[in-house]
Amino acid sequence: MFEIKEVNLEDIITFRHEILRPHQSIEDCIYDTDQHKGTFHVGAFHDKKMISIASFNMEFNDDLCAENPFRLRAMATKPEYRKLGAGRLIVMYAEKKLVHVGCDLLWCKGRTNVIEYYSKLGFVTYGDVFDYPPIGPHIILFKKMS
Repeated sequence: MFEIKEVNLEDIITFRHEILRPHQSIEDCIYDTDQHKGTFHVGAFHDKKMISIASFNMEFNDDLCAENPFRLRAMATKPEYRKLGAGRLIVMYAEKKLVHVGCDLLWCKGRTNVIEYYSKLGFVTYGDVFDYPPIGPHIILFKKMS
């Protein structure tokens, strides 16, 4: 049903803007880690149309002990394709790749309204809810990799 593959940064910037940060500028949708060594971006496609995205980069979190942690950022799915499994397939694709590079922890800062979603993917929450201006309440979630 969905094709999952790596995509270029340029392919996902407008998608991030449209789905995650429509109230901000397009420049706010480009993250400092987007072009770091080892960073990769994944898209899910339906009928050759990109319907879901996520980015993954090597990044330490001072509160989470890990030798080779990766961060999941900017995961988004077009509303009409949510709850069909595209995001889950993106995470599964990335996890297979991350195991090969020795990743021992995958973490993210998730909006509080998606805690249940990430829990179904094996993530657990860490710490307290915090405000992530101008987006709103977030919490850290993580998953140990084997």
